[in-house]
Order: sequence, then structure tokens, then C-alpha cells
Amino acid sequence: MAYTEIDNPELYFQVKTYSGDSSGQAITLDGEEDMAPNLVWLKRRDASAGGKINDTVRGVNKQLVTNNTNPEGTDTNQLTAFGSNGFTVSDNTDVSTDGGTYVAWCWKETATAGFDIVTYTGNATDDTDISHSLSAVPHVIIIKNRDQGSGYNWRVYHHKNTSAPETDRLNLNDTNATHDDASYWSDEAPTSSVFTLGTDSSLNGNTEGHVAYLWTEKQGYSKFGSYTGNGDADGTFVYTGFRPAYVMIKQSSTSGEGWHIFDNKREGYNVDNDPLVANTSNAEGTSDMIDLLSNGFKSRTTSEANNESGETYIYMAFAEAPFVNSNGVPCNAR
Repeated sequence: MAYTEIDNPELYFQVKTYSGDSSGQAITLDGEEDMAPNLVWLKRRDASAGGKINDTVRGVNKQLVTNNTNPEGTDTNQLTAFGSNGFTVSDNTDVSTDGGTYVAWCWKETATAGFDIVTYTGNATDDTDISHSLSAVPHVIIIKNRDQGSGYNWRVYHHKNTSAPETDRLNLNDTNATHDDASYWSDEAPTSSVFTLGTDSSLNGNTEGHVAYLWTEKQGYSKFGSYTGNGDADGTFVYTGFRPAYVMIKQSSTSGEGWHIFDNKREGYNVDNDPLVANTSNAEGTSDMIDLLSNGFKSRTTSEANNESGETYIYMAFAEAPFVNSNGVPCNAR
């Protein structure tokens, strides 16, 4: 029996918390193995600041912000370098300042872990195929138009969003429910070699640059699923097959709730798992919403954000450790 495809998740994903330094600083990841990140998503915890995304494909100083529709900015005063086991930040208040607290979610781009970064130029033509390098069908695709701002939302494809996910999209930067429109994915499901675009300018603007982040599930390492809330403080349990290091949850069936992110480093124990929200600049919340378990996560609140009765939620989760490794050894709960 194959328990996991990846015994050591920290080779491909790590969470790092750090305190600010007004002189700037090199941040070293905590894992026992070195990991050179290709995508770093930074968020200040103790004060208002947007979530900053940098990647090695667009270039170190090219920055996008998850809670707005702004085009890509060039800023040499925030994340300034990618390293062999971390990254470097300047003294900007959004990424490093005396007294500030921060978290970084870091991914390595590799088909082995099911993650690919693709940049492309749009053509505003329906049924446009964009190649990727996963060699597997993507389960989540997040796209941002890099060149245009006003009204150009972050678009999200999630394979469990609805019964026909290729007809629908969500927006990472807002609280809207799922929306059905063929102008996004041209009503075509992605394949192991391409994803297909419609005519919408947010993901296929003519002559405009875009970036797409694509993930496919890897057993014991990543899971991109959905669940139905039960409206009980003894909430829905979601099996992932691993002890999560990161979980992002979005209520998809109804508008009004954002993208709530939990991880294994900011508090480090149950039930104190405080949320950060991708679609706002808000500081870290204080609601204890979920438990991170040895084989999944469980809602511990009746909140509409993650457990309203009868509502549908989609999630992205990445592992700290597989529930059972390839030698048949189980991991413990937190």
C-alpha cells in the first residue's frame, strides 16, 4: 500500500515565522533539510498589511498583493533575494520592521511536489491553451493579470468548487461566492499538459502579462478538496492523509466570507490556531477556528468562515508530515 508520495514535505513547502529588524535581514527556513523557495508569500501578523507574493519566475523584485487588484509592482525595498534555504528582506514595514511579527509561506517549484509557476501573454481569444509542466492534471490554478489593475481580480480554479468546476471561478482578493461564466476557463477542464482560457481580461488580457500558480495533489503531501459545514462547535472533520502545515479555507457557496489561512508555526498547538485572511490587509485574528490533526483538520467553531451548516467550503492544504510514511510509520498529532 502506498501511504505517501513524499516522505519529507519540508523539501517542498515550509512555514517560517520571524520578527522584524529595521536593518533588514536574511531569513533562514527552519527545516532539517535546506529548501530554496521559488514562491514566497509574506504576511505581517501584528499590524495591517497586504499579503505580498514574490516568485523566482517573475523576478525577485516583482511583487503582487493578494488583497487587491493592483498590477505587478517593482519594489527593491521589500523581498530582495531568494536564497538556498530562505530569502532576504529589507527594512520595509510590510516585511521587516522592529517590533513587527511576520509569517512566510514558501513553496518549491517542481513537478515532484505538484507545483508549477507559468507566465504567459494573453490574446483575448476564446479556447486558448496554456502549457504547464506538472505532467498531471492541475487541481488548483490561481491567476493574476500582471499588467492591468482596476477591476482585474485574482482568479481561482478549484477542482472541487462545484460539480463542473471548469465552468466556475472564485476571486482570491474578495469574499464573493463561486461564479459561473464561460469567459474564464472556456468551460474546459485542465489537462495534464494545458489549462484553457476564455476571453476574460483578468486572465487572458490581449498582449498583457499574466502569472499562473498551479498545483496538483500528491498523496500524503497536498490535498485540495471540499466539505460541508455542520454548524456545530464539534465541527466537520476533513481527512487529508497528513498532518497539515498549512490550510486555506474559503466558503464557496455563499458570498461574505474570505480566504482564511492557518499554519503550524504561528501558534503551534491546538486549539489556538489563529487565522490570517488572504483577501484583506487585516492583522492576525484571535479566533480559534480549527484543530490541525495527524491526518487532517477539524472545525472547532460555528463560524460562517469555516463551518456554517449546509454551506460548501473549498480548501488547500499542505503537509508537515504524512499520516503514515512510506515505511509504514505513523505520525503523531500536535
